Amino acid sequence: MITILAGGVGGARFADGLVQAVGPENVMVVVNTADDFNLYGLRICPDIDTVLYTLAGIADQVQGWGIGGDTRATLHGIAAFGEEPWFLLGDRDFATHILRTYWLRNGTPLGAVVDRLRRSLGVETAIHPMSDDPVATQIDTPDGRLAFQDYFVRRRQQDQVIGVEFEGVASARRNEAALNAINSADLVLFAPSNPIVSIGPILAVDGFREALARNRAPVVAVSPIIGGKALKGPADKMLTSLGHETSALGVARIYAGIIDAFVIDRVDRHQSAAIEGLGIQVLATDAIMHDVADRGRLAGEVLTFGQTLKVKAPA
Repeated sequence: MITILAGGVGGARFADGLVQAVGPENVMVVVNTADDFNLYGLRICPDIDTVLYTLAGIADQVQGWGIGGDTRATLHGIAAFGEEPWFLLGDRDFATHILRTYWLRNGTPLGAVVDRLRRSLGVETAIHPMSDDPVATQIDTPDGRLAFQDYFVRRRQQDQVIGVEFEGVASARRNEAALNAINSADLVLFAPSNPIVSIGPILAVDGFREALARNRAPVVAVSPIIGGKALKGPADKMLTSLGHETSALGVARIYAGIIDAFVIDRVDRHQSAAIEGLGIQVLATDAIMHDVADRGRLAGEVLTFGQTLKVKAPA
């Protein structure tokens, strides 16, 4: 069984590649929920929905999020009442948020809501939120603190990030199904997601770091930084402003002590020796998922690499 920690479009697309490579029943996805927020009275879960829609085969293939071919009549109606539709939601997407909010308000835990949604969409792969409790990423800037979606979407990532806090994570209870997904895995993968605000919140939830250390399965991360740049999102700018080296090596240093191996792009192979000096084995390959079929190609290479790694000694 393969367990992947994921967030964002890159995480969803890599999860899809794993499903292509080994089948949906052999993959479990633990998803970041610190991006979740409330809008128009509805609970929005961007990372969960991106994984859900991608694995259901209905995601917008150009932008990577939302539902392909969706309409925006509801947003146009909201705009007609004078509200600024800064967060783009399609009409079918609204249906997801309406039902999720309804079920949550009626006492259904988030994990059970996600499971109901994925079954309804015909997704065979198990998808687990990192926690059923709310956690909110807060971004500190020179002009003050911003909620993550205000920074990421409303202000288009233009603010300098000088600090990141996961509000509520200290009291957030881990999702037990997510913990079991790590404990029972034969291989754990970190998707090519932002290490600070996508993978970071998952690792901050009580019990997950310990589970990764306790489980004898190898842990392999895929770099989201290629040639010093993020393919999507603000990971490169965020690494720089927070004092990290903006490179595959910089990400490896963040993950040092947690992962056993790291997959980087060939353009960064000159950093292999420095990464291996951290005690991390390296595979250099074409780490860009150029198209849908290429997701399976990359996932297959990562899995083959993972099979060469030694099982860890008992913790």
